[in-house]
Amino acid sequence: MAPTTEKISPVVALAGGVGGAKFAAGLQATLPPGALTVIVNTGDDFEHWGLTICPDIDTVLYGLAGVNNPQTGWGRAGETWNVLAETERLGGEAWFRLGDKDLALHLLRNNWLKSGATLTEITDRLRRTLDIPSRILPMCNQPVRTLVHTDEGDLPFQDYFVRRRCEPTFHGLTFVGADNAALAPEVAESLQSAAQIIICPSNPYLSVDPILSVPGLGDLVRASAAPVVAVSPIVGGRAVKGPVAKMMREMGHLEHLPLTVVEHYAGLLDGFVIDQQDRADESRFPLPTLTTDTIMTDLPSKRRLAVEVLQFTQSLQNGSCTANAPRHQNGQ
Repeated sequence: MAPTTEKISPVVALAGGVGGAKFAAGLQATLPPGALTVIVNTGDDFEHWGLTICPDIDTVLYGLAGVNNPQTGWGRAGETWNVLAETERLGGEAWFRLGDKDLALHLLRNNWLKSGATLTEITDRLRRTLDIPSRILPMCNQPVRTLVHTDEGDLPFQDYFVRRRCEPTFHGLTFVGADNAALAPEVAESLQSAAQIIICPSNPYLSVDPILSVPGLGDLVRASAAPVVAVSPIVGGRAVKGPVAKMMREMGHLEHLPLTVVEHYAGLLDGFVIDQQDRADESRFPLPTLTTDTIMTDLPSKRRLAVEVLQFTQSLQNGSCTANAPRHQNGQ
């Protein structure tokens, strides 16, 4: 009999971007209320119109609240754009699209930050207001900003990702401020008490590496007794969404991209999940692998994938998976 989800809480997910938010929504729909904690990338955060914008946090908030735009995966459903249109008419920058509902959240967050509240406190206040049962934690409270090194020079993340649409050739990343970031007690506690740790199908470089750059956070993942599983963001040699495949090829990884993701997470994982389109690569992986349909188009498909990943991770915890030895058995 397949394990039930009630036996595997608490679950911690590391997430960023639309893919991470989609999978987190599937986990939330599968697990008992309160069983899920999502640690979210804040390396994408930046200052715009005098406001602190937290794109990944907001994508997860809107996705778990069920108020996200289903067409884009980010932003609000039923959004209007009056402020953006008027800002552009008056000569302001409009390359980063902030809708009216979205802007209301940014205004409140900025006011609360100025009053002394931490990003963790503010995010929890927002998720409670939006009736989200899952815990959502920023990776840290201090500013960490992803700087992208390209053939055209260094670009702040949003300039590379949104303004330039990832067109410059990717060379590498620096997470500015990571050395001065502190591991939040809420993040440490969630990782220490986790029964499962799942890395969502997020960009390993732009979404997950910033999380792991917070001093002590990666060490807690490696030291955890919980099985750690990652879901590949690559399907059939391509990224479902975002620039990860382009970035990997520009770094010289021309084939077997799911294997490249596993190698990138070396020492972290006990298991890996790939799409059925990449089945031919399954024998190459040095750790237990689940091959399934990883495409998420609606809530039922998100829930189905979440159930399969949770059951797979539970099998690693129970020792019932007979594939290659996982991280903890290898002593890595």
